[in-house]
Amino acid sequence: MIVRIMGEGQVRLEDSHLAELNKLDDELLAELEGGDESGFRRTFNALLDAVRRLGAPLPDDSLEPSDLILPAPDASLEEVREMLSDDGLIPG
Repeated sequence: MIVRIMGEGQVRLEDSHLAELNKLDDELLAELEGGDESGFRRTFNALLDAVRRLGAPLPDDSLEPSDLILPAPDASLEEVREMLSDDGLIPG
């Protein structure tokens, strides 16, 4: 799976990591629904850090079709809420 973090670039992520990412995504959804700004920021950063840690960065000059696009690290709670589908950021 190719994941793009807006403003950063793309990483290749093995499907075996989806369970860990889905757990963080579920937490993020709950915090968004509850308007928990500090919880949102903590979990959103943890999700982005997990993608960076678990994924292999693609070269800057590579442009692969992204399977998943995550908001930029500085995205607000409202901006992320607007990007969400009912399933969260990470497809189940």
